[in-house]
Amino acid sequence: MSELTIFRLDGRVALVTGAGGLLGFEHSAALIESGAHVVLTDLNEQVLQKNIDRLRAQFGADCCTPHAMNVTSEQSILDAATALSAAGRRIDILVNNAAIDPKVTAEPGVKESSRLENFDLASWNLQVSVGLTGAFLCAKVFGTRMAQDGKGGVILNIASDLSVIAPDQRLYRQDGRADNDQPVKPVTYSVIKAGLVGLTNYLSTYWADQGVRANALSPGGVYVGQNDAFVGRLTNLIPMGRMAQPNEYRGIVQFLCSDASAYMNGQNIVMDGGRSAW
Repeated sequence: MSELTIFRLDGRVALVTGAGGLLGFEHSAALIESGAHVVLTDLNEQVLQKNIDRLRAQFGADCCTPHAMNVTSEQSILDAATALSAAGRRIDILVNNAAIDPKVTAEPGVKESSRLENFDLASWNLQVSVGLTGAFLCAKVFGTRMAQDGKGGVILNIASDLSVIAPDQRLYRQDGRADNDQPVKPVTYSVIKAGLVGLTNYLSTYWADQGVRANALSPGGVYVGQNDAFVGRLTNLIPMGRMAQPNEYRGIVQFLCSDASAYMNGQNIVMDGGRSAW
């Protein structure tokens, strides 16, 4: 296999969860660029269709298929797997990308609900059910099928640099607010992303002898027009002096999902411009 073709995914089918989001689009585009047919899944069909339209405009009508799926419902995932199998689409690659990313915003004078002492159980349960339980359920359903038919496959869990470092809550401080009223990155984000790395380790050994390998990707912050104060604080923590552009993770997704990484298993690839090295 040549250096170029080893990255190709022609004839393979990838399923991306949370594909209606920013990185869901980029991960899907990366896989399509390498020749895979991508099944884009999301609970929000409206945002999903926008990404489908963008991808088809760029890569052609046959590049991808939309499928509504609720990652918190095992029955919804089983229904999707059954429907895809009936349509002749065997999932070779699973990208667990679905998450609720709580944005750190708050109006002055409002008691900050993201703080640990105020964080409610309902928010914990919802965010964990999407970001971590959803990845477990999708791996259970689709990973089992990868292992059972003898063809193997790839599971890629999308974590975060906050899987290996703590949030720097100074990034989110707002002038004129008391310390106990400052917004913070909530506890769920770190717990979910670290949990995904643990899930990756578990999966990497569970079906390894049946050809299923699992790795995690931990991206750093992506620049999407955030306010200058936040960007300035964050870039000061990054040796490269900037946030990532949305499309800069395409290459690593292609590597991790292709035969180029055939002997990589159970790893968490931290790609954060060097932030976690400081």
